[in-house]
Amino acid sequence: MSQFTLSLFDPNTLLPHRAGIAGLALALSDINPEDALIKWDISEDTVSLSWECSDKEALEWLVQQTYEIQDGLLVARSLKLSPQGKYAFSQGVVSTFLQHSKQRTLEKTPVLIPIVVEDNQPEIILSCRKLIDCYYLRELKGVFNSKGKFNSAISIKGHHLPGLVECFVNGEYQESSIGFIALLFLPLACSYYLIMNGRYALVIPEVTNLIAWITRRQQQSSRSYKDFRSPSAGEAGLRLLLEEQTISDLNRHKVNYCEVYQLGKQPWDNNQSGLKQAVYRIYASNDVLAIYQSAVALFPANVRVTDRSQSWLALSKVLPWIAENLVAGRAWYSGFYEFRKANDIYECKGLVSMTEKFLQQHERNLFEAVQGAFRVYLSGQNKQAKRQGRPLDYGQVTDKVIYRLQRPNTQQEFATALVDFLSQFRSKSARGVGKEIYAWIHGAEWRKARDLSLLAVATYKSQTQNGALGVTDANATNITLEAETETEEEYVESL
Repeated sequence: MSQFTLSLFDPNTLLPHRAGIAGLALALSDINPEDALIKWDISEDTVSLSWECSDKEALEWLVQQTYEIQDGLLVARSLKLSPQGKYAFSQGVVSTFLQHSKQRTLEKTPVLIPIVVEDNQPEIILSCRKLIDCYYLRELKGVFNSKGKFNSAISIKGHHLPGLVECFVNGEYQESSIGFIALLFLPLACSYYLIMNGRYALVIPEVTNLIAWITRRQQQSSRSYKDFRSPSAGEAGLRLLLEEQTISDLNRHKVNYCEVYQLGKQPWDNNQSGLKQAVYRIYASNDVLAIYQSAVALFPANVRVTDRSQSWLALSKVLPWIAENLVAGRAWYSGFYEFRKANDIYECKGLVSMTEKFLQQHERNLFEAVQGAFRVYLSGQNKQAKRQGRPLDYGQVTDKVIYRLQRPNTQQEFATALVDFLSQFRSKSARGVGKEIYAWIHGAEWRKARDLSLLAVATYKSQTQNGALGVTDANATNITLEAETETEEEYVESL
């Protein structure tokens, strides 16, 4: 009789092994014990297995009970996924675990699959090659000896752990029988995301309680194609952690962190597809997830239709930028200087909402001071345009100010440019915060000040009721565009 105990707290297990043990527990929970070839017991942290037959017969039976092919898609019955969820799971596994042609056989001719992403929106047509067979449904080779017993060491490759590369010195990675069993069921515990440029993100969760995790996993059965798409690997990891947090009454055993494997072609060799481009370990506090949750709502993916009536799912450019900042522990607006240079901002309304919700008081003081000066500047430009009998080109005058604050590359250059702007276009928003502004531009976080200043201009919105350009500051009418610029010390002292 063979007996195996797989524990989450075994010191020899890594995160993928622990997730694989959770996948095994999920697969066993969906099998009728009365008809089973093996026996098992599942506790909060352990899966115990035993069988009378050979190891080979038992394990191949268990794998066949777990995986099957339906309508050209790889399906795990225990996940109980929706039709779109089955498509996402199959595409995810085939493109990560089974990406090599030796591990799966696909039909040569792709089929078109219509998917409704949103109600009352056009269908998205996806191209997919149907799966004929794969590693999980084949005979397990190199695992057992001639008597059907586990080998003492089993070679592990990329179809067991995506991105795994053979060591040229020590050869293939070797795993014990217990570790091998866990990795066979790792795909059930992972989440899969198709990110930009045909790359994939494989998200492996931390599991600390098997019973609680099985319950949570079964509640995530309604995943759609929209859940399968993600703009970046960091955003995919945050999405998983947010899903875990939003399941009520299980917060005691929620997933506290996850690992994300970003898989894609190497830039120096397009033939090397699916290798690890990056690995992220993502932790997220409640505050971080609150910011991310708002960002998801403000920058959603939307169905767009081309001139040729072809529909596609457009992903936000702002959301991955915010997500990468949150993953790295930075302020959500960090790097707006570089982001604004590389991207046209089409999602300004969402950025306005983010600034209204998630700026701390000292950040808001600088932000509102710059917006106040910009408001005065616009007022003068608007009056000048009226005197010349022409409409104000809002985009042009905004770009001038952005360029003015974006041009400096050093701390001293930025400090000079910001003080010049604030002193030339005075507003009551800057009163009483001169020392704070001085600390911003001369402290270690001057780059954050530059990001905030540019964000203030880019997200400016008129405060007049009719939406026309106007000035709300009482003293703004007395400001002239030709005001003499003061030194930093004089400006700070005047505030």
